[in-house]
Amino acid sequence: MAQRDYYEVLGISRTASSDEIKKAYRQLALKYHPDRNQDNPGAEDKFKEASEAYSVLADQEKRQAYDRFGFEGLKMSGRGFSDGSFFSGSEFSGFEDILGGLFGFGSSRGRGRSSARNGRDVGMEVEITLEEAYNGVEKELEIKREAGCDVCGGSGSEPGKPIETCRQCGGSGSIRRSQGFFSIATTCHVCSGAGKIVAHPCEKCRGRGRITESKDLKVTLPPGVDSGNRLRVSGEGEGGYSGGRSGDLYVIIKVEEHDDFERHENNLLYKLEISFAQAALGDDIKIKTFYGTEKIKVSPETQTGKIIRIKGKGFKNVGGWGKGDLLVIISVVTPVKLSRRERELFRELREIEKSKRGKVGESRVYN
Repeated sequence: MAQRDYYEVLGISRTASSDEIKKAYRQLALKYHPDRNQDNPGAEDKFKEASEAYSVLADQEKRQAYDRFGFEGLKMSGRGFSDGSFFSGSEFSGFEDILGGLFGFGSSRGRGRSSARNGRDVGMEVEITLEEAYNGVEKELEIKREAGCDVCGGSGSEPGKPIETCRQCGGSGSIRRSQGFFSIATTCHVCSGAGKIVAHPCEKCRGRGRITESKDLKVTLPPGVDSGNRLRVSGEGEGGYSGGRSGDLYVIIKVEEHDDFERHENNLLYKLEISFAQAALGDDIKIKTFYGTEKIKVSPETQTGKIIRIKGKGFKNVGGWGKGDLLVIISVVTPVKLSRRERELFRELREIEKSKRGKVGESRVYN
């Protein structure tokens, strides 16, 4: 197959600037890199082709020779490709600038790799009552997490014993392999990327540098929290690695259901059951709430479903100002297991009602 024009390969004009050349190559390298296209064998050839084109057009002398004489000009200048190893030597620096650490280029070349990493965040579900959600509560938690070993200081080595540099990778933590027109860095299989070998493992952590510990912790949940809310406790997650900071603890709230009260957004709902007499004549009824006793005034002739609103007695807005309301929902209850006297009174009441609106269920004939 005939070799394609380098400008055509990168999809740029012959007057393209250095930045345009670099941008075009970066896009193609990201698209066709073998690490991202393991199921596409043709991607490797396209990656090689784009890399070869970039190595020529990004070099001022090579580009001038190519522009004047084409591929023959590169051969005459002695700057062509005899073995496809343009990633070696000083020419590799151009690819490091473009690809950075995306595929391992330049990340550990000639220098050790820092093993400092932050610890992972930890999540823990805490179940509270609706009343605790209303008023806020302090909870004592026992958390289990990984932390740096307190004996070896996280090194994994017995105190006083030296830690050896990995001979396989020279302390870089990775091994670079070149093949044709590309180079790939992989994690060292001997030291697992640490760059060091622990010859004398710590007895407590068995060389891991990590232990599992339990810790008692008090957390304060503010008034107004609801199911699904998360409270972040900074630095109480897993310990960091080699000087990295600890992760955070996320307390995830779950609120239990209540027998008498419900929550709707920031409103506190209460279903108040009253009798026929209370509904007809009105009444003053005391109910016990999360904040104390509230006196509910039921107006005469109250119907089922009526809502009595008590302003500012609901849940606090945990994310801002203000509070919801207490909503008392009226339900008129039909009495059961009536006494003889109650039956007599209800019969009298029914007769009175009949006299007002006619007999219930009586058919009417119109002439």
